[in-house]
Amino acid sequence: MKGISVSAEKKKLLSREIQHINIKELDLSTYVDQMRHMAFTSRDVATAADYFVQMLDNRDNGVFLGLAGSLISAGLKQVVIDMINCNMVDAIVATGANIVDQDFFEALGFRHYVGDKHADDHMLRELDIDRIYDTYIDEEELKVCDGTVSEIADAMAPGAYSSREFIREMGRWIHENGKDTNSIIGAAYAKGVPIFCPAFSDSSAGLGLVHHQWHAGEQSVRIDSVRDFLELTKVKMDLNETGIFLIGGGVPKNFIQDTVISAEVLGYDVPMHKYAIQITVADERDGALSGSTLREACSWGKVDTKYEQMVYSEASFAMPIIVNYAYHRANWKDRIERRFSEKLDAWHETRAGQSAAQV
Repeated sequence: MKGISVSAEKKKLLSREIQHINIKELDLSTYVDQMRHMAFTSRDVATAADYFVQMLDNRDNGVFLGLAGSLISAGLKQVVIDMINCNMVDAIVATGANIVDQDFFEALGFRHYVGDKHADDHMLRELDIDRIYDTYIDEEELKVCDGTVSEIADAMAPGAYSSREFIREMGRWIHENGKDTNSIIGAAYAKGVPIFCPAFSDSSAGLGLVHHQWHAGEQSVRIDSVRDFLELTKVKMDLNETGIFLIGGGVPKNFIQDTVISAEVLGYDVPMHKYAIQITVADERDGALSGSTLREACSWGKVDTKYEQMVYSEASFAMPIIVNYAYHRANWKDRIERRFSEKLDAWHETRAGQSAAQV
């Protein structure tokens, strides 16, 4: 970087913002209808779009959305926000990276930038630029995100919380501090849609909470992943009939699928997830969770096979097409807000009252 200042070089590299695709601006329905008569992935995408429409057509059916992989940094934030605002999703299970490092990060006013997958990573390290494939993020800004998570935890009463409860407080903080409410956390807070991050600490949230617990000691906020599972199971039990829309796999996929088994462990007979779509590039032959098929999940009693579709495609391509199709079919307009986040809060209050009465 001879002759060029570090700040000038960094400013040059962080100059083109990632733009979030807007499914409302372009109607791809005709395109999908034609793909239905093609082959390979085209037909799979069309079938998945049909199943998603059926999920939304069935007014008694609840929808779980799973988000794994680097999706928000790739430009899919607005797609998820539109799904929340249009009542296309009743509960979200995601990685901490998508919700905190990327969505909350942007709610703070920061951005992701168009990068180069062939960049000199040693040079990026010197500039405090982190690379996500062909996308850049300013590490100095990410540290602000970490610190803000710590500040939110500092303001909460000590104790164990589900990630859903903590993310709700993040949503409250966004609204009360004039941050970007056109964010996934901001929209979910306004609509009462619960967001679960079972591996919450595997993100900037974890770094922020490490800082918080280091200084708060025993009087700290803690994230209880079992409480996550219990709350998510309660959502499944209340919904009964459900569909799942999985972007990627990993922990979100397994947590959503396992709600059926968890309910059975508690003595409740709930049906397998009736509808199931997964977008992934993982191969089932490597034995990984992300690539295990939805049909395989049927053997575990998790997913029915009548309306299931694997879509082997990269998410930033396939997800907008499927959601765009459902959006322009407009069957979501008759769906209601279920506001499960508020219902879960009330459920905990009732349980606490019952426990106190027994004592």
